[in-house]
Order: sequence, then C-alpha cells, then structure tokens
Amino acid sequence: MKSKLTTLCYIEKDGKYLMLHRVSKEKDINKGKWVGVGGHAEEGESPEDCLLREVKEETGLTLTDYRFRGIVTFASEGYQTEYMCLYTADGFTGTLADCDEGVLAWVDKSEVSDLNLWDGDRLFFDLIDRDEPFFSLKLCYHEDGTWYQAQLNGRELELFDICDENGVPSGHVKERTMVHRDGDFHRTVHMWVIRRREDGGIDVLLQKRSKNKDSYPGCYDISSAGHVHAGDDFIPSALRELYEELGIKAQEKDLRFIGYHLGDLKTRCWGKPFLDQEISAVYLYEKPIDAEKLTLQESEVEEAVFMDYDEILEKMADGSLKNCIYPGEFAMIKDALEQGYSPDQVKVAEKFHL
Repeated sequence: MKSKLTTLCYIEKDGKYLMLHRVSKEKDINKGKWVGVGGHAEEGESPEDCLLREVKEETGLTLTDYRFRGIVTFASEGYQTEYMCLYTADGFTGTLADCDEGVLAWVDKSEVSDLNLWDGDRLFFDLIDRDEPFFSLKLCYHEDGTWYQAQLNGRELELFDICDENGVPSGHVKERTMVHRDGDFHRTVHMWVIRRREDGGIDVLLQKRSKNKDSYPGCYDISSAGHVHAGDDFIPSALRELYEELGIKAQEKDLRFIGYHLGDLKTRCWGKPFLDQEISAVYLYEKPIDAEKLTLQESEVEEAVFMDYDEILEKMADGSLKNCIYPGEFAMIKDALEQGYSPDQVKVAEKFHL
C-alpha cells in the first residue's frame, strides 16, 4: 500500500488549544476522540498548502502565524503508513465556524490530558509543551487502537501498560518518562539472586546502578530489575532483564515467585519530580553464579557484588549503604527462605506485600 501525507494543527489562544471532538461521522477511525484540525494532502499540495486549506475548511479561520513542529509516522496494522506534519499556530483571523467533522471547543491546556485522546497523541503533546526542537516521531498501533512501539528521532522509547492499583492493565499505554512524571501505576519485575552459605547465612547479589541512570544513580539496588513493557508479562520480562543486565540465561523454572510488592515513592531525580507507583512481581534466583564472571550491562549496572543479608540490613538501617531498596521487599527474601514458600503454597497473587 502507498503511504499518505496528512497535516494536523493545534491552534493556541489564551492558554487554550482548539480541539475537535470527532463525533459526526460513523465511519471514522477517530470516532469519539479529541484531536487537532487537519486532513489529507491533495495532489500537488505542499504540507503548508494542506494545513492552510484544512484549517480554513474545518474552522473558518485563516492562519497567519504557525510553526512546523515535527513529522509523525503512523505505522498501524491494517492501514496505510501515514506521514503527518504536525503544526502549532498562534496567529489567525476570521470567526470560528461549525465543523462537519465534529464539535470544536477551546480547551485549557491543563485539561487536555483529561480528554479522550489517542495514547500516542499524549506523547507529542508532551513534546510540544516541552518545546522540543523539530522531531521525528514514529508510532505503531495494533488494529484495536493500542500502541506498542514508539521511536523519537530514531531512538526507541519505553512504553508501559498503565494499570490500576491491583496491577490490572487499563488498556492505556504511556511512555516511561511521562509515567514517572505523572505517577501512574505500572508493572515491574524484581529478581533477587541469592546463595546459601555452609554456615547457614545468606548472601544477596546487589547491583550498583550506573551513574547515568535517570533514577537513583550510583545506588545499590535489587540484583536485577526492570519494567514490564507494554503488551508483555512478568516472566518474559524477568528472563529478559536477568540476561540483559547480568548475562544470566535463566529459564522460567529457575525463578521462584515469592509475592508482589507495591512501591510508592515520591522524590526528585536530576532536578525533576520522580513519582514511582509500581506493582512488582518478586522472584528468587538460587542457581550458583560467580559474580566476577557476570556480563554487566554497562549502561545500567556499574558493578554487582554479593553481600551478607544481615550486613545489608544493618547498613540500610544506619544509612551507611547508599541504596534504593524497599525494606519491606527485602524482608520478603528471608521470610520466603525461612518459611519454605513455594509458588503453590504462597497464594499472594491478589494481594501485595507492603
């Protein structure tokens, strides 16, 4: 199928965007959504020709000042690839007219996120609001309207399923930095690598986070951890993270599930608010490993070292160990080992260990 060129414009006035609620046409891919104004380019039109014509046809306004913000590539299952030229405009003449595509309304910028938007639109709204330089954004959608991949200027972005407080996906997907900015519930996996000593003690492998991490740089943390990507699940994510961060090629049978943990943290990282509300599936990995032979992911992990469980606990309490470990979750390790939990015995799938 051939690709197509379209334009979309968000017109600004007095701290508001002119939004179009697409409710007029039954056969409309945007049915019920709030979008900007724009449409398909006609033969021989430049993006600007298309922009000016579509805005005039849909709103009755004539743009006098506008800015080309970026190219958005839509790669949607079952549809042609679409290249959308994204604009904002703050200069216009004329009187707002009725639109046969839907209902036009001026919406306060602070309230736009409350509208029924495409999930991907929230991302380019964020780029616009941050005054991102001209960008190329690629958004990939499933036929059911959920998106599963995004690239910004050729760089892959992390997308997470937004969940309720019980860890049930809501059907909405959001980009990583926006999730931690807004404090949305999302899913993660935590894998604790342990070894039992002959004297009965327990050693726990801690990773030291890279100094370049967007959160808790240089802190000691869980042996291996990571986010569950949109459309993925706990076990595949756990196996992936163990291999990517530590080079451990584990199988599902090697992971011992010990419960869920609900993390709720509000802090600042790199001068910006960082809100972390995560539902974590927690696992133990007990197969023998040599910490010095692990293959560490340089961008994520600075080092990995075994430390005595009780020593870690003491240093967490007196503040001598710079860490970002939840004490409640750390206690789950010893609880599981002492009580001999097995996945069949611990029925914690419907509650969290706080």
